[in-house]
Amino acid sequence: MQRRMGEAVARVARRVNETVESQGDTLDLADCKLVAFPAGIYKAVRSVTQGIHRISLANNELKALGARFATTFSQLRELNLEGNLLHRLPHELGSLLHLRTINLARNKFRHFPEPLAAAPALESINLEGNEITEVPTEALATMSSLRSLNLRANPVCPAVRLLVQPLVPFELLLSPEAAGTMCPVPD
Repeated sequence: MQRRMGEAVARVARRVNETVESQGDTLDLADCKLVAFPAGIYKAVRSVTQGIHRISLANNELKALGARFATTFSQLRELNLEGNLLHRLPHELGSLLHLRTINLARNKFRHFPEPLAAAPALESINLEGNEITEVPTEALATMSSLRSLNLRANPVCPAVRLLVQPLVPFELLLSPEAAGTMCPVPD
């Protein structure tokens, strides 16, 4: 067990060093067994944060992402958080002015992450394979840059398709099996 943890730490350090040394625009920490974003990374990448446009934290075990993440990586354009244990996002994520694509597939979201509605340049949101049942129609209608919202493999009420489609000018992807999903009955 300690050997595997040591290998994971070494992998993270190697990938961070590669990004810093090459002054690359991508920080790839996918498949590193992370349960939290390591605080030490903020210090390690401080000289290149403005140049980092893509971050992948896919296939880890992240349960939360802190506000510091969004404020540190303010030039972020693509964020891949697929395959984690996230159920909410920090409000500061909405202040990422350049964020165009976010992949939140296969996490634990039960509701549409509201901070995304405030991200002005967001074009593509992948929420496939979560536990989302309802979609905030009004919030989505205000997202002028949004081109695609993937909600496949979520227990979305079929009425959402009828409600959302005429109001939003983007591609809404829902699973065909959503047709058998029951809608909550209002009290």
